[in-house]
Amino acid sequence: MSRVEVGPNEPLEKALRRFKKKIEREGILKVLKARKHYEKPSEIKRRKARTSKNRRKSTP
Repeated sequence: MSRVEVGPNEPLEKALRRFKKKIEREGILKVLKARKHYEKPSEIKRRKARTSKNRRKSTP
């Protein structure tokens, strides 16, 4: 569970921005989006192969 402490004189918008960055760094949004819809095992393999291929292509 991610948590952000809000200071006494800190605006809520600033704390919310910190929370969003923390969630993104921890990869929680990525997992949430992946679990939103069922993905067949063949689609998972295809997606992983595609990202692997793109990663290899971008590496010099």
